[in-house]
Amino acid sequence: LLEPEFERLTIRIGTKAGAYWPHRFVDDKDAEETLRLFDDIVAAGRHLAIMGHYSHPVELATEASEKAVRNILNTGAVIRCQAPLIRHVNDDSKIWADMIRREVKLGCIPYYMFVERDTGAKRYFELPLERALEVYNGAFRDVSGLGRTMRGPSMSATPGKVQVLDIMQVNGEKVFALRMLQGRNADWTNRIFFAAYDPAAVWWDDLKPAPFDDGFFFDPELNEMHLAAVAAADGPVPVNIGRKEPSSA
Repeated sequence: LLEPEFERLTIRIGTKAGAYWPHRFVDDKDAEETLRLFDDIVAAGRHLAIMGHYSHPVELATEASEKAVRNILNTGAVIRCQAPLIRHVNDDSKIWADMIRREVKLGCIPYYMFVERDTGAKRYFELPLERALEVYNGAFRDVSGLGRTMRGPSMSATPGKVQVLDIMQVNGEKVFALRMLQGRNADWTNRIFFAAYDPAAVWWDDLKPAPFDDGFFFDPELNEMHLAAVAAADGPVPVNIGRKEPSSA
């Protein structure tokens, strides 16, 4: 990747190590070797982004974690911070505002607030999308412009990365305003669209198109993509793409 023909590439490394084992970048047995690799990547002209998974400000409050951040930044790499919104852990706008301020103070870039994925022990950790939006907006209001680089609440779902922007009235209907931050088709990027308001919705699968829309704008093309993929794999054809089938009960 460091050869001249790959000069156009950027490199990102996602890791939680800075939070739960910062010594990985301080005094671990291969800390110097790891940091030297980062040095080499940057010296070769590559942009190196460390996607730091920090879920709570205490993970950035120890001497070791601060030293780890400094060591990484000293290589010329940048640290972009992202985390899921986790009930019982960081479901409070004050916690997020404190974390964002710490990140900025240390020279990191707040990047994403994610909605908990619909997997694993999700019921204990998940939050309604409405509450997720409240936490995001509360933190966003409480930090300076330097901290307002964080996007969210964002769901990495079947169609792409979908951001919950607002809850509003449109055509007399209460709806979620959503934005496609990154779609399976690049032409979908930054498109605003709407979903029916549902106070119990915790994930993309729970959302339905707004009553005044026949469907989400990308549905026909997304179905074509899946049909093509299934045909290529010679497997069964799914009936519904990206959302749960309605219950027959």
